Amino acid sequence: MPDYRERLWPTPWIYLISLLLVPASILVLAPVSLPAGIATGVLLYVAVAGSLTLTSPVVEVADGRFRAGRASVPLELTGEAIPAEGEAARTERGTGLDARAYLVIRGWVKDVVRVPIEDAADPAPYWLVSTRHPHEMAAAINGSRRPRVGGEPA
Repeated sequence: MPDYRERLWPTPWIYLISLLLVPASILVLAPVSLPAGIATGVLLYVAVAGSLTLTSPVVEVADGRFRAGRASVPLELTGEAIPAEGEAARTERGTGLDARAYLVIRGWVKDVVRVPIEDAADPAPYWLVSTRHPHEMAAAINGSRRPRVGGEPA
């Protein structure tokens, strides 16, 4: 059972905006064939909505590892996770961003968590990860880093 798990689904407005592909396809293809325009628009919408859904990254803290998208790091190699909301999150994603950081950010998820990487061999100084629950994610990372009773790692 993971300590924390979240899939960074697109917000509903992304799917609504993608629906504009249908009338756009009809306008482009109507002079040739109205049914072809409708079919193309529907297929484009299904392809875009499907790819947005299928490529939504998972962020997870489980089994002593922090996973963000395709990457994973042992929790003992992470520093203290710092949640950022609102203007602080905007700064983290913008002017405060280190170009070497590993990013799993989505434009439709505004808040982020900054997770320092304490591995000298890793070129990324920290991971910046989008989340809808920054305090819960940071608490899961920070809580899982602490040794458990009996000296077992988290």
